[in-house]
Amino acid sequence: MDCFALGGVLVNDEDIDEIYRRHREFCLRWKIDYPLHSQQIRGGRGKFGWLKNPEVAVQFFAELTEMLVGLPVIGIAAVIDRPGYVARYGARYGGKPWMMCKTACAILIERSAKIARDRNRSLRIYFEQSGRDADRAIKLYVREMKKAGMPFDTAQSASYEGMSAASLKSVIRSEPRERTKQVPLIQIADLYLYPMVKGGYDPDYRAYRALKDAGKLADCLFAEDVIAARGIKYSCFERVRKK
Repeated sequence: MDCFALGGVLVNDEDIDEIYRRHREFCLRWKIDYPLHSQQIRGGRGKFGWLKNPEVAVQFFAELTEMLVGLPVIGIAAVIDRPGYVARYGARYGGKPWMMCKTACAILIERSAKIARDRNRSLRIYFEQSGRDADRAIKLYVREMKKAGMPFDTAQSASYEGMSAASLKSVIRSEPRERTKQVPLIQIADLYLYPMVKGGYDPDYRAYRALKDAGKLADCLFAEDVIAARGIKYSCFERVRKK
């Protein structure tokens, strides 16, 4: 998978305490007093080195999956295939297409805002810290969207029915706020993101199938003919689909 992705989970304010409770119970059961880190868990690295034991790993992943699919959240993401992105936009923009983070951020935030709007709710954005420049960029992208609307060519993106600046401003409350991996919801977002990314390359990936079968992905909210415009966004995946 050669890609760039941004994503996480949509959570109703009234469900946060329940999510924290289930996360706490899971960690206590496994005697974990450190963050659930998706990459370390998948590779059995760092503090999760004990997952190198196959028998322990089988039980752990079964219970982790059970916890994740039982949470009152919806996973959503924007995933861009890097070679596909360069092939499509590299020549068009003289070898200097937009940074993928700007594209992914705009798509992810707008689709999240649409879901919030459909439910007569507002949207607050929290994201994992990843460095001063990246954190500033996310805040800037959202600020620009609320001021000028979606940054894409309106003619080429007309079928997506992009939200106006006024609509985005009415739904998105305050500026995005950074949080550390110590926050349980950031850990949950991390654990949801990888299966959504992997699902774009392998729809039969077990963790992705578990979330989809449980109705925990944005795709599950919409009819088949609407998913491409409203669900998880897999951008520039032409080369992947041809395989």
